[in-house]
Amino acid sequence: MPSRREFLWTTATAGRAVALGSAATATARPLAVGVDQAATPGPRRKITLLILGGTGFIGPWQVRYAVERGHEVTIFNRGKSAPGMFKGVEELTGDRAANNLDALKGRRWDAVIDNSASRADAPDWVRHSAGLLKNAADQYLFISTRSVFADLSAVPGTVDAPLLNLENTPNWKRGQPYPYGLSKALSEGEAKSAFGSRTTIVRPGLVVGPGDNTDRFTYWPVRIERGGEILAPGDPEKDRVQIIDVRDLCEWAVRLCENQTYGTFMAIGPQNGRSMAEFLYGIAGVTSAPLTWTWVPREFLEQHKIRPYAEMPVWRPPTPGWEGFARFDLTREVAAGLTFRTLAETATATLAFHHGRPAAEQKLKAGATAEQEAAVLEAWHARGRA
Repeated sequence: MPSRREFLWTTATAGRAVALGSAATATARPLAVGVDQAATPGPRRKITLLILGGTGFIGPWQVRYAVERGHEVTIFNRGKSAPGMFKGVEELTGDRAANNLDALKGRRWDAVIDNSASRADAPDWVRHSAGLLKNAADQYLFISTRSVFADLSAVPGTVDAPLLNLENTPNWKRGQPYPYGLSKALSEGEAKSAFGSRTTIVRPGLVVGPGDNTDRFTYWPVRIERGGEILAPGDPEKDRVQIIDVRDLCEWAVRLCENQTYGTFMAIGPQNGRSMAEFLYGIAGVTSAPLTWTWVPREFLEQHKIRPYAEMPVWRPPTPGWEGFARFDLTREVAAGLTFRTLAETATATLAFHHGRPAAEQKLKAGATAEQEAAVLEAWHARGRA
């Protein structure tokens, strides 16, 4: 079985991944595609910014970045999760679930960022808040999701792919709670209904990095850091990955408001994605544990109940209907200022976040258990002994 060193240095893919994952770039500023070591320029104007939410996973990164750039920030939430988290930031209290928006009345902001929760009633939240604010703000930026698409078979994927609606959502019937993707698609419609051409829709893929408690990306840096024989899923070259660092997502959202950039965009990267080999070997470039890789085909994993986006997080092979899932063309997004941190920086920051959590929170919520991984590897190797 090839060693980690052999994998990293005898294949061109691994070589590219190590270059991307060099520890020397771990603290680099976000880089735009095709831009060498260029820090994001300062804002052209100072704005008043209302952030609906602000204390969950993505909100704090938006708040900190906006304050750092000199903007006047107000956050609106229930005031229960983390009151007083930000010094010098105005906090308004209400409850969108109960349509209690009184604290927003009679106020005005240049832009609103709506981080609606992943709830079945999110369209109601957006309808009420956007309806109230349509004459009180110049721009409404809604954080949506890649899950709004009804069809991701086209390569390359674009924001123009068909969306889920009340007629085409699989395994859903009227009268049932809206599933996540449909809820977000309907929420987009509510935002556009209120703000029209002044709406900005941002559709992230898997949002990863420090502060992510879902562990869907975290599984891989933690597992690779542990070393040993690692189960690597699918085809190392044909299976692709596109994700977004939470800081890249949130900083870009603030800049879209600074620049009054309207329209619909993906928030995912890098352009054309990475191969699964580049993804895994790149993460390995920031660790030092001795390890080996065992690539196991999708069909064998299916037989042993190892599923994409579940026991094998991040990995989504291009099976029928999913061909464009990680092959989005990001030309318009990069032109609108989307930048990408290095994979090394994301992996390093994620590991630091993970190890800084209380011990009770370090049990991963996603990914195969050590026992599941060992059993599949044993079964895979047993084929040759039969």
